[in-house]
Amino acid sequence: MSTEQVVDAKKTKIDEAAAWLLLKDAGSIAIAKGKKIHNFTLATTGKDEILKHAMGPSGNLRAPTYRAGDQFVIGFNAELYEDWLG
Repeated sequence: MSTEQVVDAKKTKIDEAAAWLLLKDAGSIAIAKGKKIHNFTLATTGKDEILKHAMGPSGNLRAPTYRAGDQFVIGFNAELYEDWLG
């Protein structure tokens, strides 16, 4: 897997509107909050619910956020990364 684009979350803030532009066409979204992992698809979950989990306390998209094709992994959880990377 190679990285096409890197955005520094400290320098570039991604607010709710910009986050939704990234996520609105996702096939699957996995969001980690500590030890909890939430898995979403747009077919079964609405915009508000996804953004509620994807946005951090500062009002910006949680970091780190990774995209591979139409899959997103948001937040940090070592087990989630191990499963995702296989």
